[in-house]
Amino acid sequence: MPPNLKRYQESGQLHFITFSCFHRQPLLDNDRLRTQFEEILERLRQRHRFCIFGYVLMPEHVHLLLSEPEKLSLALTIGALKTEVSKLSGLDGGSFWQRRYYDFNVYSHQKFTEKLKYIHRNPVKRGLVAKPQDWPWSSYRHYFTGEAGRVEIESEWTLRTRSRATVETHP
Repeated sequence: MPPNLKRYQESGQLHFITFSCFHRQPLLDNDRLRTQFEEILERLRQRHRFCIFGYVLMPEHVHLLLSEPEKLSLALTIGALKTEVSKLSGLDGGSFWQRRYYDFNVYSHQKFTEKLKYIHRNPVKRGLVAKPQDWPWSSYRHYFTGEAGRVEIESEWTLRTRSRATVETHP
């Protein structure tokens, strides 16, 4: 990452975030750790109150498409996520993750679609699977089938589910 990297947070825009394992080692090439990563991400989503629109866990990096948290800054939230995951790994934070992360402000629907497609196609592009739905460590299945996973994804599926729940509880 460039040393003069500028972040435009508290803008109300969505963010496409990328962070990597230390020296791009495949430290996330472990189903147990990826499952725990998803559980931690979901707990932080609830605690810090932000929306997740897409994600993918790759063996050596992570992509997230999310809103800004209501409770803490995005930087502190990403820091908390990285710290909690690194504690579970058995490695200290300095040797599990690269220190910085890439943050791109998603300023239009076109950029949203571009970033979400990039996230979901990443495992295919890297040759890990033949089709996006074959990679269980991403939000693609949610978009493809409406399937709920460990991480709540903000989508039309989720909106419909909430709408039905509201109608059923408020006749």
